[in-house]
Amino acid sequence: MALLLATVFWVHQDASVQAARGTPVCFSAGSLEVSKPATWALGCLCLWIIFTPLYLVCRRQSG
Repeated sequence: MALLLATVFWVHQDASVQAARGTPVCFSAGSLEVSKPATWALGCLCLWIIFTPLYLVCRRQSG
């Protein structure tokens, strides 16, 4: 449980920093778009096993 919460906190903080720099971490598939820090954090909280690796891949692509 602690690992989950730590990951969610880190993702939110990191996504906020990236957005403030002007390089938000974005993912889109069809009508689903994830680009806001709160959305990334909520995704990681609900579906950690999917959203955490997805965030890391998208973060690498965003610069």
